[in-house]
Amino acid sequence: MYYRLNGVTQRLTGAPVAAYSPQGLRPGVPPVSPPIMFASPNKLASEARSQSEYLGVSRVPDLQKVFQSSDSIPVHLKGGRIDKLLYRTTMALTVGGLLYCVVALYISAQPSNK
Repeated sequence: MYYRLNGVTQRLTGAPVAAYSPQGLRPGVPPVSPPIMFASPNKLASEARSQSEYLGVSRVPDLQKVFQSSDSIPVHLKGGRIDKLLYRTTMALTVGGLLYCVVALYISAQPSNK
């Protein structure tokens, strides 16, 4: 049995079954199940082949030689000047933020003169 809230008494009362299946709506599941969204690949094999030709020559083997070479340079600096600039900027911001936190902590630890 289905229940609904009676607006006058604020209690649950039994509701007729017809209230839950109004005319014009069909109960149950659809007769044909919808297709699975990711059942087929988005691209055909012929499309993927033409796209790889468009990308040009792969630079991965060259980059592997650069990054896997055994020299004394850390891997995060092997990219050249840009990597050095990013590394030094990150370190400067880190040290500056640490100093700012220490100064703010020192200032907040001082008693107020009221």
